[in-house]
Amino acid sequence: MTPSTAVAVSGLTVRHRRTVALDRLDLSLGPGVHGLLGPNGAGKTSLIRVLATVAAPSSGRVELLGRDATSHRERTGIRRRLGYLPQDFGYYPAFTVREFVAYVAWLKEVPADRVPGAVERAVARVGLGDRIDARMKTLSGGMVRRAGIAQGIVNEPELLLLDEPTAGLDPEQRVDFRSLLRELGTEATVVVSTHLVEDVAAACTDVALIEGGRLAFQGSTAELTFLGGESTDGDDSATHAVERGYTAALRAHRAGTAQAGTAASGTAKGALR
Repeated sequence: MTPSTAVAVSGLTVRHRRTVALDRLDLSLGPGVHGLLGPNGAGKTSLIRVLATVAAPSSGRVELLGRDATSHRERTGIRRRLGYLPQDFGYYPAFTVREFVAYVAWLKEVPADRVPGAVERAVARVGLGDRIDARMKTLSGGMVRRAGIAQGIVNEPELLLLDEPTAGLDPEQRVDFRSLLRELGTEATVVVSTHLVEDVAAACTDVALIEGGRLAFQGSTAELTFLGGESTDGDDSATHAVERGYTAALRAHRAGTAQAGTAASGTAKGALR
């Protein structure tokens, strides 16, 4: 069972040589689908990599699924229970989709007798059932991305981390993927790092907005929408409303009004009660 708080980060700092990618970040996430938004270079991928235990923080505390992710002994157990899709992932081109996903299941220590069924379920959920025995090198870019999502969910993770998961997917595939995200969010904590606000508007229950390595906003999509106010151009679509809130939160943060941003978030919560 996924803990009520699957991700608990406090004072997280990540440095790349002289660059500070994350600056004393505090973040707490529970079950559901969480959108991770921010401009390029904001620190989203650095955060995802730390949560995936593939990168170590420079300082701070990281607890995942109730375990200390900075402990080597605990990381092994955490990795069995999480799924991860990086922006760019490697695979053996000669592997079939089945072999690729099965290999990841083996890495995740899925019991051998459960691997065949787990692989078929994961591949079917991403719409690649008819290509399960096709070699990876024969797949289109969108199909490779879907195979990547399949390997991320093959172990039925309690924490699923997805970095730009819809890159390369066509509009129909993105609609299906968002439906899958909503389904997964009822069972696990899902973190989706993306620059596509429409994905957040359609699939995410909550949003964390990072700017300059710091948390600029965290709350529900409804709260973020509230910050953007009413449309001035007649476009009241969910995507446009979230975009307005995203822009408003970023501008407040950039102006150095962290206190005002917190107050605005509290105002949004009160207005929505």
